[in-house]
Amino acid sequence: MSLVRFEMQGDVALVTLDRPPVNALSAALTADLDEAVAKAEDPAVRAVVLTGSPHFAAGADISEFKAAMDGGGEDALANRLSEVVRRLETLPKPVIAAVRGYALGGGLEVAMGCDFRFLAEDATVGQPEIKLGIIPGAGGTIRLTRLIGPAKAKDLIYTGRFVGAAEALDLGIADRVVPADGLDEAAMEYAAALAAGPTVALGAARRAVTDGLGLPVPEALALETAGFDASFATDDAREGVAAFLEKREPGFSGR
Repeated sequence: MSLVRFEMQGDVALVTLDRPPVNALSAALTADLDEAVAKAEDPAVRAVVLTGSPHFAAGADISEFKAAMDGGGEDALANRLSEVVRRLETLPKPVIAAVRGYALGGGLEVAMGCDFRFLAEDATVGQPEIKLGIIPGAGGTIRLTRLIGPAKAKDLIYTGRFVGAAEALDLGIADRVVPADGLDEAAMEYAAALAAGPTVALGAARRAVTDGLGLPVPEALALETAGFDASFATDDAREGVAAFLEKREPGFSGR
């Protein structure tokens, strides 16, 4: 993975996009991100922070769009990125995006595949694909609508306008805005707190919330029930019940 760094800090995987100067999402970077997400599936990883510097990701590598158009074919990058974002979204553990600089187009789509988006005060987000005569192709229309509702999502997608951190927080795209020099610390601190929790239960809750939202109620309830049953059978559930009855703090192992 030459374009993505993967490091463990305790139980938290820190995944850093590293394609200067703006982390444009090329096919190679997308492949490396996919490899990093695969590594994060290891049970030893109990939470993930995804970031990039000095920008999270300023969108797709437009030169690859041009190459696809000149070749007479459809763009494979958007399809591949969509698959990677879905893989990120279905990791059975909490994922936090720590966003500084630009998170535009595919960059915002990657961030929306995470549970939470912590934005630096200088961050800028948007779905500017319409300015290229196209629409978001890696889940932007779906996830942005789920986050902020159809009217606000249409405004951002139809106009392609950029949104600063404060407005992103008001809209519901950002979950927290922090000073730029405290972004990594805030994201890692929150991730470490989640990593100390019951990992199987957190993963089940993530799936129930993320996938259950688009299902009919009976199917969503079945998904929740399956998650409850899976978490009920864990060592952490036994520990949680025992700790409650013994009036002490639980010590979860992630199993």
